[in-house]
Amino acid sequence: MASNETPTPEQCTERLEISSRHRQKIPEVVRQLTATCKSGQCYEHLAPEPMPSRETTIDIIHQCRKILFPGYFSRTRIDPVTIEYYLGQEVSNLHETLTEQIILAVRHNCLRYHESCSHCEVRGHEAAIYFIKELPRLRQILADDVRAAMEGDPAAKSVDEVIFSYPGLFAITIYRLAHLLRKLEVPLLPRIMTEYAHSKTGIDINPGAEIGEHFFIDHGTGIVIGETTTIGNQVRIYQGVTLGALSLSKDAGNRYRNVKRHPTIENKVIIYSGATILGGETVIGTRSIIGGNVWITRSIPPDTKVLLKNPELIHITNEFPSGN
Repeated sequence: MASNETPTPEQCTERLEISSRHRQKIPEVVRQLTATCKSGQCYEHLAPEPMPSRETTIDIIHQCRKILFPGYFSRTRIDPVTIEYYLGQEVSNLHETLTEQIILAVRHNCLRYHESCSHCEVRGHEAAIYFIKELPRLRQILADDVRAAMEGDPAAKSVDEVIFSYPGLFAITIYRLAHLLRKLEVPLLPRIMTEYAHSKTGIDINPGAEIGEHFFIDHGTGIVIGETTTIGNQVRIYQGVTLGALSLSKDAGNRYRNVKRHPTIENKVIIYSGATILGGETVIGTRSIIGGNVWITRSIPPDTKVLLKNPELIHITNEFPSGN
């Protein structure tokens, strides 16, 4: 049992000396860390210009959600009298924050990769205002995604439930914001956004994917949608689906960077849980239904069902001694 006695002055001095001896080892570690920064073998950002902020980029997501779904994610009451004032404040704040982060992202790329001047200030302002101008259109698309969830999920009791709690809609919302920034050639921010959604929902949608309207993800955990995937309108996807690339070589990062590697899913397709669809030349035709746990590397014509044969189930009855 630990003693409750008050330490003597001698004991206090001894403890301080022990602590001091250990702390004296820290400067050498710091010198070694500094040396690795100068060796070129490790990664760091040592520059007069700051990088874009991951935390601020996540804040931009939340700002956008408050604008796209007014009244759902704000702590203040909004009514028909205050809506224009509310949106004016939120959009102005978003524009200021987004402009700064885009400028930082573009400038960082220029300095890091020794690119020619890309007029980062001008690009930041132009990209941010273009993004802002697209928000009404995005709001309409997301409203259609909400309707897709209501139509596709019998468990959905209300649009409020979908907007507040469905991880699929959360991931789709962030994807659509990130995809717009990607189209504007804004570096870093789109991937930060979609990986944040991935960390929160288990749904991994690359911002480069092209996804049409009326899109519904049910449950969602474990879904992977690769960078060059194309998805049409009115598509429904369940948990555990992979829209991925075929096996790639060790130098795939350079050889296949601008090559279509992921499948095309045409309109009104349903893909059930656990299905894996691979390859840039693979096309799933309109109105096809892909059953659970199938593995597809070849194109499927329109109006086709792809199903696994029922596996043989073995039923074994546990026999317990009488009286148990």
